[in-house]
Amino acid sequence: MKELRSQKICSEKILAAIAKVPRHFFLDSTFEQFAYTNKAFPIPAGQTISQPQTVAQQSELLNCSPGDKVLEIGTGSGYQCAVLCELGMKVYSIERQKELHNMAVSLLAEMGYEPTLYYGDGYKGKEVFAPYKGIIVTCGAPEAPSSLLGQLTIGGRLVIPVGDSGDGKKQRMLTYDRISETEFTKQDHGSAAFVPMLVSKSRG
Repeated sequence: MKELRSQKICSEKILAAIAKVPRHFFLDSTFEQFAYTNKAFPIPAGQTISQPQTVAQQSELLNCSPGDKVLEIGTGSGYQCAVLCELGMKVYSIERQKELHNMAVSLLAEMGYEPTLYYGDGYKGKEVFAPYKGIIVTCGAPEAPSSLLGQLTIGGRLVIPVGDSGDGKKQRMLTYDRISETEFTKQDHGSAAFVPMLVSKSRG
């Protein structure tokens, strides 16, 4: 936790949630001894589990409260999802890789968390349960999808790393706040590095 505090993570609630979620449950046994270092590690389907600092930063930027409805794009290992659940949010999460989805369904249930998990195209969000107070994207997108921005409630926030990860350049961690039906404000929170978001083939 000292390391996270040194990375300017200020929320004691988020630090407590990170401390409570057993990260080693989400890692292959090969990396288990390093589970509590501030590093990302590979998981199946060519994806990664984010380092705790990144999970803490995105959770803090989301700026949501217990009971708020939150959509996560990219369930991955389920680690970020578990942290959001630990914070008391009502979490919906979408994963495009079937292997990861199945693993997360089993593991999160075993751990006692109760998010609503879906296998599908996160680029489209989950409009049936919109609007959301917060939407968090755990993969690098070329842009903020209009489909996700449109599923925010007024006063809601999208947290998303944006940029081209294919040329070795880091993305930028951005937040979009919906201030009216048609207006959004954007803030840049510094560099980020995520696996690329798989863009929908039917972006429309």
